[in-house]
Amino acid sequence: MTFTRRLGALTTAFAISLLGLVVGQGTALAAPNYQVPFECNETVNANTRANHSPAQGVDFQRSDINNLPVVASAAGRVSRVENTGSTSYGRWIEIDHGSGFTTRYAHLSRQTVTVGTQVRLGQRIGNVGSTGGSTGPHLHYEQRSGGSPVRATLNGVAVPYYGNTSFTSANSCPDGGNPYSPGQVCGSGYNVINQRALGNAGTVYLTYNSGNRHNCVVTIKSASVGAPTATSAFLEVQGQTRVTDSGSFSYYAGPVRRAAGATCVKWGGSAGGQSYTSPFEHCG
Repeated sequence: MTFTRRLGALTTAFAISLLGLVVGQGTALAAPNYQVPFECNETVNANTRANHSPAQGVDFQRSDINNLPVVASAAGRVSRVENTGSTSYGRWIEIDHGSGFTTRYAHLSRQTVTVGTQVRLGQRIGNVGSTGGSTGPHLHYEQRSGGSPVRATLNGVAVPYYGNTSFTSANSCPDGGNPYSPGQVCGSGYNVINQRALGNAGTVYLTYNSGNRHNCVVTIKSASVGAPTATSAFLEVQGQTRVTDSGSFSYYAGPVRRAAGATCVKWGGSAGGQSYTSPFEHCG
């Protein structure tokens, strides 16, 4: 966990944004900021290959993917809900995102939306299956522009062609797409007892574990998520030296843990040039 927060999801060599479709006299229509089509924190393998049909499609795979919920990778209107039986896509869904951009989700075991449904980013639309011309459970996924498949991007990062790449979903995660929560960072048994927003840059959280009577402070970023930026978190137990974790982090600063019990604590942190320092409080 300590090392993961300091790295981006992929190397910068893959960080190539899809800018959109150029039409008319140089007018650019920006593609949606597509997200991984699975719920927050799900990790999947994105398989791309030249002999795929279409070659721009992505097969999401992992050993336990069967029946995993599939969610919309961008907001839009459901334009197709089809079932080709044991051939082709099998059970599949298309979402229209406007301006000629659509996504397709195929080989589903279940479809939970109907044509005309307005879906939000991250809304469940079905479950992974192996229907149609499939040899095993996986999600066949496409991004289309003007009716034609295009190479996919996820959270502004170009999916590498051709090969296998691991992606962890930040789809509909709290804190601006950050896949980490205070509970994940501080650990089992810690519950949020106070928090303070740092503008739009993040939130600093104070948590407490009643089992070991420790406090834990973490600052979760909500801007420039995945890119190293100056972020900090600190915890000061009254009568003791303040302990700070600060640096250039991609997802969060902390965890900073200290035994406090009935002793007052001062806590806070910073992100995006915004900072917060509490008074001594939570003394009981």
